[in-house]
Amino acid sequence: MPRTSEAGTATKLPAVHLSRRYAAPPALVFKAWTSSLHVRRWFCPTGYSVVEARVQPGHGEGPFEVCMQSPEGARHWIRGRFTEVVPFVRLAIEMDVSDQGGHLLFSCHTTVALAEDAGGTRMEVVQTYTVRDPAALWMIEGAPQGWQQTVDRLEVLLAEMQEEREGRSVVHATFRLERLYDAPVGRVWKAFTDEEAKAKWFGAAASEWTLLEREMDVRVNGRERLKGRWKAGVVSTFDALYHDVILNERLIYSYEMHLDERKISVSLSTVALQGEGQKTRLTLTEQGAFLDGYDDAGAREHGTGLLLDALGASLGD
Repeated sequence: MPRTSEAGTATKLPAVHLSRRYAAPPALVFKAWTSSLHVRRWFCPTGYSVVEARVQPGHGEGPFEVCMQSPEGARHWIRGRFTEVVPFVRLAIEMDVSDQGGHLLFSCHTTVALAEDAGGTRMEVVQTYTVRDPAALWMIEGAPQGWQQTVDRLEVLLAEMQEEREGRSVVHATFRLERLYDAPVGRVWKAFTDEEAKAKWFGAAASEWTLLEREMDVRVNGRERLKGRWKAGVVSTFDALYHDVILNERLIYSYEMHLDERKISVSLSTVALQGEGQKTRLTLTEQGAFLDGYDDAGAREHGTGLLLDALGASLGD
């Protein structure tokens, strides 16, 4: 981003480029970036602290909001959002930095690339800037040093997380979503139980992944499987087993999610349909068990909501 000096000469604010290797797997580094609890422990330079954080990556568009406090007690808010989330591989975040009064100082675009490197992770961070208030130039000019201190703190946190990770763990989460669709019950039921109809909304855009496998058998003890490879190479697999199937009323199924060969969760999902004239009210309740250090951070609820919105759009086709 160009800036104007006192003499009126335009110069260019350099982007920050960081490359760091950590003795931790990409999944753990990704978790440190995408969990509110962990971001609070490292995302600030020496002498500063994070007093509030709300980090929920979802499938992109989730919040990345951090309140950082200086040694003198001044607070600066980073109000951001994820624009790209590829588990264990890549993140992109748009951020606005404001002072205590909410005055916007500058904006930045941050990308984080993770790759396996000799049993650990190579992390590449690039951050570019847009100045909103010239008085904030000193903050941007000090960013390289601040980032070096910040990623040093990340190294300390990852060592602690490695120790915590040695034991098995299960984290439980429950959510409930509702939608009112402008379509009769039978059509919404078909969107869940007919393979061609479900393929219109249940999955990812063709530009984001390659479909590897899709099959459905919606009956008691029947199974459903959806498998695909994301652009970054990660393969996700949805494996479901149906326990209760009542025509136009209710579906209950359990499912496992895998990223590559790693099982990240086991969930129980209930879909209830109720007709309201020519409309249908859908209620989805899910109880999830997230396994062995996988921190969902609200991503499952957010992603399921997006799928239900896509379902609604498909009903108009």
